[in-house]
Parts: sequence; structure tokens; C-alpha cells
Amino acid sequence: MKAAREDLKEAVLWESAEETKVHCRLCNWRCTIVDGKLGRCAVRKNIDGTLYSLNYNKVCSANPDPIEKKPLFHFQPGSRSFSIATMGCNFRCEFCQNWQVSQAAFEAGRISGQPISPEQIVEAAVRDGCASIAYTYTEPTVFMELCNDCGRLAKQRGLSNVFVSNGFMTIEAIDFAADWLDGINVDLKAFSEDYYKRLCKARLQPVLDTISYIAKKTDIWLEITTLLLPDQNDSDDELKRTAAFIVDKAGVDVPWHISRFYPQYKCPDIAPTSLDALERAMEIGKAAGLRYIYLGNAPGARSESTFCYDCGRMLIQRVGYRIVGNNIENSKCPDCGADIAGFEL
Repeated sequence: MKAAREDLKEAVLWESAEETKVHCRLCNWRCTIVDGKLGRCAVRKNIDGTLYSLNYNKVCSANPDPIEKKPLFHFQPGSRSFSIATMGCNFRCEFCQNWQVSQAAFEAGRISGQPISPEQIVEAAVRDGCASIAYTYTEPTVFMELCNDCGRLAKQRGLSNVFVSNGFMTIEAIDFAADWLDGINVDLKAFSEDYYKRLCKARLQPVLDTISYIAKKTDIWLEITTLLLPDQNDSDDELKRTAAFIVDKAGVDVPWHISRFYPQYKCPDIAPTSLDALERAMEIGKAAGLRYIYLGNAPGARSESTFCYDCGRMLIQRVGYRIVGNNIENSKCPDCGADIAGFEL
């Protein structure tokens, strides 16, 4: 068996169980995996009582992006983030925009990618003038081993680290990453257990617990994204409950990105979100007290830009992922002096 394991990385956050079973503690499925079988993510395998990561040496994407693409609007705005991913996910979202890589391990038993070392990834980020490394496109929790090794090296080189995540990781996983993880955008896909069960094959409550824990118990910068699906998660009542939760459990300074849906994957017959629906959701968020709300996948919208919550001054003007004007001075509005929340603004 040793030869078969040469390209594998022992997993983090697991423990032995009875006989040769293992318990995975990485995400909230908390899989019990028998010998020779995979976890729900399809990229962690029990081999003779040891849990291994199957995607550590299978990087399927590596390139610089604007940090705004994550989206992170209050985290090093205007900077570039070296974005990496491996195949795999612990959700089965029927509307996934990256399903070709997120679902391949589960649907086709295929994990494709290149063996790019953490050292090479960090060097590429530095060479490309990036301020951070983003673990994104698929669910970073399920390639935590690579994230951890890259993240620690990145900090040594003065780089930040950010996740774009579905938020289903365990509290143990958040604590495990807290030394090197600087920012995260969590998808709060809906405020309904039925929606999560039906369209994501997942559960809502662990995501709510993650958001609350990150906001209240860590120094990780947090932003939240909700993809608005027509007639699925866009009722006034649900949006009010979503906004109220963010205010109560995360805080008024946490940016909320409300993104426009376009037909994807198993949802080809759902119409794109209307701009009216996005704007209605924004007004609901404002009424709840949220200070920073952005509309995503709506190029050219005024709501891509950052405004002072106190006096209304435009502080950061965005066109798509590009910043064309930045008036913030020492994290303050230059007109009224209001403190503007963010990381290295």
C-alpha cells in the first residue's frame, strides 16, 4: 500500500474509530468512513484506517484575480489575489456555476489537476504582484491540507489568505485555520432549511453557526453573499429574516453581496434574477440596518460602489471588478469622518 500513497497527503482533522473506521471533523457532515471508502466530499479516503486527501496534488486552477471577484469589497480593495482550487465539494448545489470542477469527483469519480507545490503557489502569487492567496472556485474546506500549507508560507511572505466558502466547515476547522486565514466570503444561500435540503443537499444551521462564530469569536474579516433565485429564496419575508440574522449575529458592518442568478447546471429553466428583485432585496437590507450592500452580476450598477453609510459620499467607485476611484482616507470618510469597516482600507 505504501507505493499507492506516495502522491497522497494525510488529512487534517480526523480521528480513528472502531476497527479501521475514521471520523472526519473537517465539515459538518462529520463523516464516519469505513476502510476503502470516501467521505461525502469524494476527495478524502480512508486507507487502512488513515484518512488521506486525494486532491492535495491536483490543483485545477491557479491564476490572479481582482479581490473584488471573490467578492470581497472591504478587504484590500483594488488588490490582486492569486486564486487556486482543487476539485471537490461537500454540497450538491443544483445551480452551481463551477459544477464542472466542484462536482466531478462525486459525479464522475474524477479528480484532475496538476501537482503544484505550496512553495510554487506562493512564489507565483508574489511574482504576479498579488496581495493575497484566495482559496476559491470550489469549496476550500475540502482541500484544507493544501490551504494550510500555502497559508502558512504565504504569511511568511507578507501575503494574506482568503476563503470563498459555503460555510459548512466545523468550528474545529475554523480554529485550525485562524492563524493564517485573514478573510472569508461565506455563501448564505437562503434562509430556509427546505431550500438547503432541496437545492443544495445540505443544511442551513451549520452555515448560520459558522457566520456567527467567525463574526464574534475570530479576527477573520467576513463578507456574505446570497445568490437570489427567482421564486426560490427571494420572498420579502425570507430576505427580511436573512438581513435580520446578519445584523444580529454578524453586525451592521458586514458587507452583504446580493448576486444575480443566471441559468446554470441543473437549473436551466429558472429565469435570471430581475434587477427589480435585486434592488428590492437591497432596500430590505438597508431597512434592517446593514451599512454596506452590493448587487453582484449586475455590471454597471451604481450599487457596485461603496458609499459612506453616514453622509452618502461615494468612497470607492467600481466598474465591474475595477476600481476607478478611491476616496477613503485611513479607513474614514473624508467628508464626515465616519469609520468605514474593512481590512487595510
